[in-house]
Amino acid sequence: MGNKKILIVSRAFYPMVAPRSYRATELAKEFARQGHDVTVLIHKKEFDYTDFQVKYNLTIRDFVNGQWYDIPKTSNPLVNFLKGVLKYFFIFPDIQLVRLIKKALLCESNYDLLISIAIPYPVHWGVAKAIQKNPKLVKTWVADCGDPFMGNKEQKIKFPFYFHLVENWFCTKPDYISIPIEEAKDAYPEKCRHKIRVIPQGFDFSFSLDGITKNNESRPTFAYAGSLSKGIRDPQGFLKFLTAVEFNFKFICYTKDTALLKPYTNDLGSKLEIRDYIPREELLLELKSMDFLVNFENRDKVQSPSKLIDYALVGRPILSIAHNNSDWNTTLEFLKGNYANAFKLPNLEKYDVKNVSKQFIDLVLSER
Repeated sequence: MGNKKILIVSRAFYPMVAPRSYRATELAKEFARQGHDVTVLIHKKEFDYTDFQVKYNLTIRDFVNGQWYDIPKTSNPLVNFLKGVLKYFFIFPDIQLVRLIKKALLCESNYDLLISIAIPYPVHWGVAKAIQKNPKLVKTWVADCGDPFMGNKEQKIKFPFYFHLVENWFCTKPDYISIPIEEAKDAYPEKCRHKIRVIPQGFDFSFSLDGITKNNESRPTFAYAGSLSKGIRDPQGFLKFLTAVEFNFKFICYTKDTALLKPYTNDLGSKLEIRDYIPREELLLELKSMDFLVNFENRDKVQSPSKLIDYALVGRPILSIAHNNSDWNTTLEFLKGNYANAFKLPNLEKYDVKNVSKQFIDLVLSER
């Protein structure tokens, strides 16, 4: 097969805690481990990657170099309104990625594989602009899409109609478009569906969880980790049910989206514990010690939470709660230690980053 020259372009990367960060980071480390020549183009911010580059034998470069502009957070309602307008009509500040990534790639050449990772989608648009100006940049370009763009019914912002034109323009440019689940295909423009390849999220399965066991005999202890959103991944029905549970338990929620949790803090008291995100390796150890784990299902099947892979990896029973769930019998069973109706993630091995990385390399070989 031979070693390849690989470029990964992503806004999100280690140490950011987010699905797209995990995607870029795990692929970069695995490609480098296999002996490929790996370069990662990201927004470094303030993090020093010197040790990371040495440890994993790869190169990390910054496509921003101090040229990023944003409107600072403020309590001024007029300023916040302006930020909302700019985001809705122009996808600001992320639209800057088009210019910055294009500029960073104009002098690059002779890569065997380029993987651009979205969200946000301006990452892809910047690569498309660069290849228009610099056709020698890469032999095979794969635009990796964690979530659909205009076809995503669950995104918080519904962008104006003219972004359909941008999406139709972009989707003709890559050699392939990779998506994590088959069900998402119909959320992309029909003219590009022949380019779509399903390549799931990949994680390093060699991370050791030996010696970590649950120790919650005094009360059921369970956790959720990830984003929350009203009407999408909405915990309110679950929390309302928990307020009526008379026996003791502990629900630990790792999230930054606390607005939907706070109305229940008084009623639940010490039964509900809200924690900020922590690095994935630390989170896996915490999840391993739980009695069971909670998943709030998406309303639309074009998205599937990558957290389910980590949930399955730690081997704890999964309570998966459907959107607008009204039957809490299964939840009550879990609280009593009956996991007969636990969710099972089929074919866990396909999420091993070793298998996932091979799928990307196979796309380069098929271009010969």
